[in-house]
Amino acid sequence: MVYGIGVDFGTSGARIVVLDAAQVVHEGRLRFDKAPAGDLPQQWQWALQRLLHAVPPLLRQAVQAIAINGTSGTVLLCDRSGHSLTEPLLYNDKRGQSVLPQLQGLAPSDSPALSATSSLAKLLWWQANLAPMTWQQARYCLHQADWLAAQLHGQWGLSDYHNALKIGYDVGALAYPVWLRQLAIASLLPRVIAPGSRIGTVSAKAAQRYGLNPACQIHAGTTDSIAAFIASGASQPGEAVTSLGSTLVLKLLSLTRVDDQSMGIYSHRFGDLWLVGGASNTGGAVLNAFFSEAELGRLSRLIDPDVPSELDYYPLLGLGERFPINDPSYPPRLEPRPERPQDFLQGMLTGMARIEAEGYQQLQALGASPLKRVWTAGGGAQNPTWTAIRQQRLPVPVAVAEHTEAALGTARLAQMGGLMVSP
Repeated sequence: MVYGIGVDFGTSGARIVVLDAAQVVHEGRLRFDKAPAGDLPQQWQWALQRLLHAVPPLLRQAVQAIAINGTSGTVLLCDRSGHSLTEPLLYNDKRGQSVLPQLQGLAPSDSPALSATSSLAKLLWWQANLAPMTWQQARYCLHQADWLAAQLHGQWGLSDYHNALKIGYDVGALAYPVWLRQLAIASLLPRVIAPGSRIGTVSAKAAQRYGLNPACQIHAGTTDSIAAFIASGASQPGEAVTSLGSTLVLKLLSLTRVDDQSMGIYSHRFGDLWLVGGASNTGGAVLNAFFSEAELGRLSRLIDPDVPSELDYYPLLGLGERFPINDPSYPPRLEPRPERPQDFLQGMLTGMARIEAEGYQQLQALGASPLKRVWTAGGGAQNPTWTAIRQQRLPVPVAVAEHTEAALGTARLAQMGGLMVSP
């Protein structure tokens, strides 16, 4: 029996799952706002330690494999010892907009790195804006999952090809492209390995700090949305997972690769298949800006999904959309606002359902495998009203995945030691 730990780090908190061969034997979660005062990396370290220490000691010592997922596009610039030189730039940080013309002159038009919020745009922004003395100390550009895994294995400068996609890594050739290797920042790019692959045993320092088995293996991680896909159990071409978290992420398993940067569409390698998809800036973060969790539950129960909303909303927190419209200046549309709050909520849920349906239509129009089923993951999966509204717009069965936790998918990835490859 291989016990595996998966840890899911997001923007507001972290979760842990421990799996044996067949079931969850421990799980836990923490919010970063409960952490002692400090910068984000300190809060992440605090959460990792608290989550691991909460695993019963005998179970913790039995764990043989650990992997960590993080938010795609959240990056840190680190010195040779792995200390962050600045505050991390989060997945939705748009300051890379100022270097986008430079990036457009470097990268081919179909590169997933061609975005104001990409990891590469953030790295170029640091190069252009950091004080020279700070920039000279930089040795590694790491994603959230990379940096956290290194707390366990102690080897700086490693990433996986899911996280590295938006820093410019070519997942078709499994190498950095020539145009990227020729840049001055190339020395800061992480070495890329396959998600789930074994990096090495936990360092002696980490084994002692976290109370881990000294023989425990640390595995390369993945992104939060791909971890949710793995957790769902989707495995056949045509199966898709919609992650209803802070943002709305679509992933469709396909025999063919599809990339269209002009529409915010890109493909992740998934064994010998492809996860085709995109991420919209709509989602739970917009809902939480207007409603508390209790209000979302109460108002959703007042909505009759069989009576359609006539509101034409495009719910965003601010300017900018990534998919199915790729426009950094795209405005939110949340007017007119009706008198009843449940009508306002229904208009937002309907707008999000429309965005999801248009997203899947685009993926198939560009050559992805035909959609057969949509599994739902993330916090929004627990809202039956939202599910009913989405089912009206999607032409295939929509179901809540039995398992929706990204931490569970990451634990499975660690147990498997990599992505399954079909015969």
